[in-house]
Amino acid sequence: MPKLIDFNGSVEDSYTLLEKDFSGAVTANTLVPMAYFLENTDAVLAADNVGVWIDSEEQPEDLPESSSALPVIAVNFPKFIDGRGYSIARYIKERLAYKAELRAIGDVLLDQLFFFKRCGFNSFSLRDDVDTQRALEAFKDFAEVYQAAHDIPEPLFRRR
Repeated sequence: MPKLIDFNGSVEDSYTLLEKDFSGAVTANTLVPMAYFLENTDAVLAADNVGVWIDSEEQPEDLPESSSALPVIAVNFPKFIDGRGYSIARYIKERLAYKAELRAIGDVLLDQLFFFKRCGFNSFSLRDDVDTQRALEAFKDFAEVYQAAHDIPEPLFRRR
């Protein structure tokens, strides 16, 4: 079972991730696939504590503006080398003005955590083989960044 962390440490994961082909009735404390959400938007938004998860080949532009009311949106990284989730996260945070929990799920490794943070993720579902303490330290891998991103909106030359 994956371990869930945020910037402060381990947190309890109260959500169950539903399979991509899920077609049943929505229940509390679940993360429904994006296709299900798009077909049942009103039911999902009316349900208690239900979020959505997006796979890397799905388009965040398809999410309705009402998605900003969801308590959690998770973005799946099916493989370490698949970086499409970074762009999905930036879109969700910047274009949808999403303020709640944005979670990275799937093949989440130490090398990615600092960059996930820069894109706007604020919780991370770690693989079982990833050390939680080392993961928390990974958020501090770099003391300074040059580029603007979600976490620091100005480039370094404008901050000096």
